[in-house]
Amino acid sequence: MPPETVENGVLELILSAGPVAKVVLGILVAFSVVSWALIVEKWWQFRRVRRQSLGFLKIYREGRREAAVHAAVKKYRESPLAQIYAAAYQEMGSLEEPPDDGEEAAIETAHRAMRRAAGHEVARLERYLPFLATTASAAPFIGLFGTVWGVMGAFHGIGQQGSASLAVVAPPIAEALIATAFGLGAAIPAVIAYNYYVNRVKHWAAEMDGFILDVLNALARAAAPGPRLRTGKDGL
Repeated sequence: MPPETVENGVLELILSAGPVAKVVLGILVAFSVVSWALIVEKWWQFRRVRRQSLGFLKIYREGRREAAVHAAVKKYRESPLAQIYAAAYQEMGSLEEPPDDGEEAAIETAHRAMRRAAGHEVARLERYLPFLATTASAAPFIGLFGTVWGVMGAFHGIGQQGSASLAVVAPPIAEALIATAFGLGAAIPAVIAYNYYVNRVKHWAAEMDGFILDVLNALARAAAPGPRLRTGKDGL
């Protein structure tokens, strides 16, 4: 059968579907459209995160002056690593004097600030992912509901006409199966994208943990020679 004939037949079935089937198909189309929009948006977000994090790490690891690194934080706002560094910088800069129990307590304060920033960044990266998970889990069942409803209509037609011929059964069954196809069409991209982006979030969470340790090591080295931990411009 030519593709044009199949497409026209599917379109005719959709247009001739009952109100319940059209509502089901409309819901599935809405899920699919929003899911694809989120998939594209998250792809751009993670692309920006990677590019800006690499740029920030290059400046940080070159050992430039503190002012240059702090300026890079403002430039690379999409980088979780830059925001973690900013949290530590702000926390240490707010300490006019070290805590009563010494430099270790000041470093621990910076550690807590970086952990809070890391949690915020992970939440930002995970934003909208629950919708993809919802689409992946709910769309097949919504499509199945449309299928069951269509099969019920097919049996009702058989009962009214008193015949189970292919001409009587085929159209309503085909209409019912379209709902299943729409449900799978919405769910499959969503579940693939969800699993991929969850792995990307885990990757960046691990990167943030490693960067926090790097900053803590730098703070410890800076605190070791002197009698007190430097803060403000002479801090991180």
